[in-house]
Amino acid sequence: MDFNHFLSAYYPDTSYGGDRLFADMLAQARLADRLGYASLSIPEHHLINVLLTPAPLLMAVKLAAETTHAKIMTSVAVLPLHDMRTYAGELVMADILTDQRLILGVGRGAFAVEMARLGSPIEESREKFDESLNVLMALLSEEEVSWDGDFYKFEPLTIMPRPVRETPLMMAAMAPPAIYHSTLRGFHIQTTPLMGSDDMMREQVGAFHKAKAEMGDAGADLTLSLSRVAWLATDDADKAHKIGLAHDYYARFDNVFSGPGLVKHGAIEPLPRAQTIEELEKNLLVATKSEMIDKLGIYAEAGVDEMIFNQNIGTPNQATLVYIQEIAEEVMPQFSAHQSRIRAA
Repeated sequence: MDFNHFLSAYYPDTSYGGDRLFADMLAQARLADRLGYASLSIPEHHLINVLLTPAPLLMAVKLAAETTHAKIMTSVAVLPLHDMRTYAGELVMADILTDQRLILGVGRGAFAVEMARLGSPIEESREKFDESLNVLMALLSEEEVSWDGDFYKFEPLTIMPRPVRETPLMMAAMAPPAIYHSTLRGFHIQTTPLMGSDDMMREQVGAFHKAKAEMGDAGADLTLSLSRVAWLATDDADKAHKIGLAHDYYARFDNVFSGPGLVKHGAIEPLPRAQTIEELEKNLLVATKSEMIDKLGIYAEAGVDEMIFNQNIGTPNQATLVYIQEIAEEVMPQFSAHQSRIRAA
């Protein structure tokens, strides 16, 4: 099982400044790369202070310039917010400038308030995503592509420059049926149970492996990456503090993911949560070293190929850097094949 550090860009204090926020992310990326993390993830969100990265391909190019080994994954690019005729060219350019370390994770969007403000209502995002993905794949693989659909209508065109390789595509999906059918289509999978239970995680991973088994050799190289909020706590008191921070984060996340979407001056308002702190603690990967290793064993046994560790709980950057190193030194050696390959090289 490999490990991915999620550059989550949580921005609870909007006076902190984007220059400091992105400098923090780059510092995290450099350290994670040096310590042998297999990959780095970049979100895409706009107009809000959670998961704030408005231009993930731009960030990917910067990351490639400052790192050496790690793959660079979008988690995820929101296709309905882009015009595939220009996005395809941007993707090819980013893939070249990242030395072909780019993995494109794609999704339809998750926050209704964000999608609505950008003119792509979430109510039509499934249909628009499906067509956008088909257009993107055609533009990347063919020349003189024309289209006559519900969202795209255009005469023959060829994106330039042409791709130098087939950029790996990952489908973001949470529902087990969506994971199953996306796997059958030949996509790598990104998923997350969010703050849900390990049983939910097992259903997601099980859907992936069911499809892989049915595909036989055709699915042998497909992988599943799974994201969880995680923190390696020093003791029980530190764990309780970090769970409290995570609960506050989800009070904002819930607002835009499943709630009314109350946002003022770009800042999401925290709302009361139905899930208790005790329930949240049971489900997240916020744990002491021995607990963390035991908890991760469940994910490894379920068949997760890569854990995306999301420390998106509002800790100071220096604390996050310490966490990245502790995970690499105390936890990853128990599971990570990639780190062993880096050391051998």
